[in-house]
Amino acid sequence: MLSEKTKAPDFELLDENGAPHKLSDYAGAPLILYFYPKDDTPGCTTEACGFRDDYSAFEKVNARIVGVSTDSVKSHKKFKEKYGLPFPLLSDADHKVVELYGVWGEKKMMGKKYMGILRTTYLIDKNGKIAKVFEGVKPAEHSREVLEALKAL
Repeated sequence: MLSEKTKAPDFELLDENGAPHKLSDYAGAPLILYFYPKDDTPGCTTEACGFRDDYSAFEKVNARIVGVSTDSVKSHKKFKEKYGLPFPLLSDADHKVVELYGVWGEKKMMGKKYMGILRTTYLIDKNGKIAKVFEGVKPAEHSREVLEALKAL
């Protein structure tokens, strides 16, 4: 896990249309970089739709939102279209960025251990520094929680 006040590492990933996105493309405005486990699952859908529903509030403060998971570009395209998500979803199929950001780790479900994305959001300020790290995110409340943190920037 990366810590607050450090420079967010740059990366390049493809979005749901196969277009490349770099972290540095978002310099000059706050960025909500959220890592989620899997497209079209209950928690991830709740989290994404929360950001979608509050999108105009994020736009008012000039903040950008980008979702990242290890799902494919094709999977992201379906997920984005199904729920009308107004922000890019980036595919990290080779796990480079999730590992770079420290959000790939051991999880447990019904007594079984497995590796996966630890639901985490980084609020990155306009200068590319990590302003806040949200771990153990509760999907239904998360968008509002990030909006409150943005006001403190």
